[in-house]
Amino acid sequence: MGKYDTAKIRNLGIIAHGGAGKTSLSEAILFNSGMIDRLGRVDDGTSTMDFEPEEIKRKISITSSLDHCEWQGHSIHLVDTPGYGDFIADTRACMRTLDCAVIILSAISGVKVQTEEVWAWADEFEIPRIAFVNKLDRERASFFRAIDDMEKALKARGVAIQLPLGIEAGFDGVIDLIRMKAYRYAKDSSGSFTEIEIPAEYLDEAQRLREQMVETVAEAYDALTEKYLESGDLSEEEIIDGLRVGTIRNTFTAVLCGSATANIGVKQLLDAICAYLPSPLDRTKALGTNPKTKALEERAPLETEPFSALVFKTTSDPYTGKISIFRVYSGVLNSDSTVFNATKGVDERIGQIYELEGKKQKPIKQAVAGDIVAVAKLKETVTGDTLCDAAKPVVYEPAPLLKPVISYAIEPKTKNDEDKIHSALHKMIEEEPTLESHRDEQTKEFIISGMGQVHLDVIVEKMKRKFNVEVLLKTPKVPYLETIRGSVKVQGKYKKQSGGRGQYGDCWIEMGPMPRGEGYLFEDKIVGGVIPRQYIPAVDKGIQEAAVEGFLAGFPVVDFKVALYDGSFHTVDSSEMAFKIAGSMAFKKAMESCKPVLLEPIMNMKVTVPDENMGDVIGD
Repeated sequence: MGKYDTAKIRNLGIIAHGGAGKTSLSEAILFNSGMIDRLGRVDDGTSTMDFEPEEIKRKISITSSLDHCEWQGHSIHLVDTPGYGDFIADTRACMRTLDCAVIILSAISGVKVQTEEVWAWADEFEIPRIAFVNKLDRERASFFRAIDDMEKALKARGVAIQLPLGIEAGFDGVIDLIRMKAYRYAKDSSGSFTEIEIPAEYLDEAQRLREQMVETVAEAYDALTEKYLESGDLSEEEIIDGLRVGTIRNTFTAVLCGSATANIGVKQLLDAICAYLPSPLDRTKALGTNPKTKALEERAPLETEPFSALVFKTTSDPYTGKISIFRVYSGVLNSDSTVFNATKGVDERIGQIYELEGKKQKPIKQAVAGDIVAVAKLKETVTGDTLCDAAKPVVYEPAPLLKPVISYAIEPKTKNDEDKIHSALHKMIEEEPTLESHRDEQTKEFIISGMGQVHLDVIVEKMKRKFNVEVLLKTPKVPYLETIRGSVKVQGKYKKQSGGRGQYGDCWIEMGPMPRGEGYLFEDKIVGGVIPRQYIPAVDKGIQEAAVEGFLAGFPVVDFKVALYDGSFHTVDSSEMAFKIAGSMAFKKAMESCKPVLLEPIMNMKVTVPDENMGDVIGD
């Protein structure tokens, strides 16, 4: 058995839009739990969770960072996720494996686009969550505006279980609406606080909010509702139980408050994480597929079940090499053992198991159901693969990847870089599954695609830092296409008869346009055997090969149809090659008369507009 029972494990994600304070809150959680002895800061480049040089330079999280802490006998696997659009795909991959989350609401800016995005993913994966209103010590901060914004923008049902003590520069503590006590914090960011009675000027508001809280919590389950209707109140224990049940069922979202950088309210947040958010045992069983029978398989989060895990992230370390990070869904995994990669159908040797602490790796002997751990140097395993007991195989479905939104041509800076570029890109794609690369067959350029300009800039920097490969990003050449707007009937006739066996192919085609995006259509309308059946595919092939280079500028021709309706043949001289050439000749002649035009690439874009702004947007 591991150090902690599965019931005491919390797989927790910190989620929000960029700049809401996720990394600062993660730092404060680690500090208050005793994992670190100094409260690092993002602005100073000293935070535990943002340790990549590219993150320190930009003062943002560009990849999910994992750590571990202990609080009140609980083991918390902490995942600090990116919130900026260029890097939020990594957040989605991690959320697939989480049991619970804290969503941060900025008391200044409230809900932003990425907040809505991660909230929708939390709904998709049915992740129970609580909210933390952050930055209450800043100018223009408002606790109630943040809650109102959450309820309107996210369609969430928020229930305040705390009230801020003071606001902006005067914010120095929180009021506990369950115990009806206040906690005033020291001003030195130490996290130390003093329990006091609620100041008189806050009593009326605290009492009003408590009544609202109790009324909402009473809806968590029937027995609690009956108790509330009978007595008009709930005990402290009943409120806590109702909050836990309602949170796990996603009936409502408990809202707490504080300041991560000032280290106010974080200890109460840790209490809430342990009290209200679920362990792996409170979640539904993991559902996968048997790779042999294709039947659905369930795995309960128990140590007695066969081992199974999903790899949701891959990183590389200059000393350790490739590191695979995975969530154990069932069973037990020991160091120095062998597991089965059910996705690839191969065995993998497990060496040392690690618990991640930011950029550090802490060796452990064993991982149990619910743990998030890492191992190094798995040869075949990549992000999205399932590891399991070979005798009881199962494959879990990873989170679907987001599609890249921007592309650049990539060129090596030197000949030496050219030799290493493919290997470096392969390793980067292992770390960044949303990164794609290919060679454009039309322009002959090597193209990389990612989630945004900053994403690709970071990739270039990482390639130089990690693999000593320098590359340049350039605007890709435009891959124009050609098509036609008119129709025509033409003959393509190839005749070469100068003694001995010659070549003869004769075809009549009708060529016309197809709707955009429909591609190419070939119709065989030959009757009476004027062209033998064995030569008809050759005409089709000749047309397709000729369409690779269009009439106007040599670009591929698309969205056209051809009907082969007449022709002739020679019993001795006709051949597949002759009819292929005849088809090519017919196509080229048709292109001259079919009103050819150039096509430029277009991109479909989806814009989401709040209902209250629809009129303004349409009228703009």
